[in-house]
Amino acid sequence: MIEPKHTKTELLISEIAKMLDGLSHIAVGASSPIPGAAALLVRARSQLPVRVSVLSNEKHNDFTEGNRELFDCAAQGRIDAFFLGGGQIDGDANVNLLGLGNYPDFKVRFPGSYGSAYLYFLVPRVILFRQEHSCRVLVPKVDFISAPGSSPENIYRTGGPYALVTDKCIFSFDNQRRCFCLQSIHEGETISSVEQNTGFKFLYPEKILKTPPPSPENLKLIRTIVWKDISEIYPRFTLT
Repeated sequence: MIEPKHTKTELLISEIAKMLDGLSHIAVGASSPIPGAAALLVRARSQLPVRVSVLSNEKHNDFTEGNRELFDCAAQGRIDAFFLGGGQIDGDANVNLLGLGNYPDFKVRFPGSYGSAYLYFLVPRVILFRQEHSCRVLVPKVDFISAPGSSPENIYRTGGPYALVTDKCIFSFDNQRRCFCLQSIHEGETISSVEQNTGFKFLYPEKILKTPPPSPENLKLIRTIVWKDISEIYPRFTLT
């Protein structure tokens, strides 16, 4: 049987969905169409109830008091996974959402941190997602820490980084050594292309895998049920 061709977007959706299997409540930001599609894919194929909360969306969000209710939910341990991006991400999984240069006189301003640090501390599975894989984004050290990837041992923390997904590869995060480990490389990429475009050092497993293509079943769900739902939430995304 010849597998249907897939796009890079469908590959990322499928791989992120694998990281969410078995979770009961997944929260997604207002500008995260690929992670949002992955969460909806998990819900579409799960035989158990899966709650997907897409911020600022009435149909796919049960919250009635806006983000304040999201923060309360996270504090109570009732959100299993969340996603963070950033203008910069470093090898310690620190995220910069504020700007480039020296604070407060940034040369370039990013949208802002909002509740990123709070959720990073509380949600047990935070997946970092940034399609652009370059030394401009994946830096040795962020210019400003909006949300820290780790904390001193005397700081109570239930949440933190789980993985980093980009257009080139997938990293897992080693909490003991506080660094990323290369897990798989997407089709068309090599270890060299990943190294040359990553500003921080990372670990290598004994065997580096190629990211597998989405299964025919996943592709069918992505192109039907998931695409219908995601087009209602992020109409501009599905038009591209």
